[in-house]
Amino acid sequence: MAALALITGGAGFIGRHLATALLRRGYQVRVLDSLIEQVHGGRTSPSGLDPAVEFVAGDVRDAEAVAKALSGATHVVHLAAEVGVGQSMYAVERYVSVNDCGTATLFQALIDAPVKRIVVASSMSIYGEGLYRRPDGATVEDAARQNRRPGEPWDPTDAEGRPLAPIATPEAKSPALASVYALTKYMQERLTLTLAPAYGMEGVALRLWNVYGPGQALSNPYTGVLAIFASRLLNGQPPMIFEDGEQRRDFVHVEDVAQAFVLALEHPAAVGQVYNVGSGEDRSVREVAQLLAQAMGREDIAPEVTGQARAGDIRHCIADIAKIRRELGYAPRRDFAEGLAELAAWVAEQEAVDRVADARRELEARGLVA
Repeated sequence: MAALALITGGAGFIGRHLATALLRRGYQVRVLDSLIEQVHGGRTSPSGLDPAVEFVAGDVRDAEAVAKALSGATHVVHLAAEVGVGQSMYAVERYVSVNDCGTATLFQALIDAPVKRIVVASSMSIYGEGLYRRPDGATVEDAARQNRRPGEPWDPTDAEGRPLAPIATPEAKSPALASVYALTKYMQERLTLTLAPAYGMEGVALRLWNVYGPGQALSNPYTGVLAIFASRLLNGQPPMIFEDGEQRRDFVHVEDVAQAFVLALEHPAAVGQVYNVGSGEDRSVREVAQLLAQAMGREDIAPEVTGQARAGDIRHCIADIAKIRRELGYAPRRDFAEGLAELAAWVAEQEAVDRVADARRELEARGLVA
């Protein structure tokens, strides 16, 4: 009998791609998802899921729904979560409830119905600022930006005021939890790695960088930055970039992320481990906005660089993916330019409600943008 993989939050962007990948691997696949309006736009049934996937409607905090979804499962991928640093700083109860109480509800059910392995989606946000190097070559784990005055650099500096250079961040870097979202993702990670072995299960955590690709929720102003930029451009509006646009990130295609989850579910070496999942390449947010505009044929729309900072944001965080390459054989396959072209082609066939300005006003009203 084929293994049965349950994906919580599996009707979302990553979950749909992962479900397809698992079906190809011979798994039976079941999805538990509450289809929240912010992500699914008021749909009452999932969109884009392979017809072979069994769908269970329900909230991950609902013990009865979770028990139903777990029946017969041999593997779990836990994706169900509220996502977004900015929104987490004011929707505190919602984020903690879904992300942490939801994970607790899942594990409460797993105590009575254990599976072979559970893989949880963690986040690069748990690092806070990434790893940096001082001018003398020494690495800095605890870089932090002080209250910035107009005209001062955005980048962290050393004690002498010299700029620090961002370098790739490995899993060994200590967490620096700078947002409610980061706090909740770290809690999900630790619950998984603590409780799984206590009950005879295998636990793995994947720290995801900026995931992009076709199928992302274009009308959700707190989703991945490329989807937010695409929504703005599709509506003839400039991508909105905070700070000066030179903050650096790693953008990883959703198919490569699905590959990482499959490896984490199957590889013997993954048990009890934490892995970064990225592309191994970093780019500035401004550069990415310009490249996406070109891919969408909207070079005439220049990004709007606000010069403002959001509470909870960090400056640079670059993925070191050496560990997952070495131990699991992970190899990113999707070229960024090709991925952008694919995303642009998909976006051209979509409609999106641009809610970015509303989200910015919400943050400003709460004093979370300065």
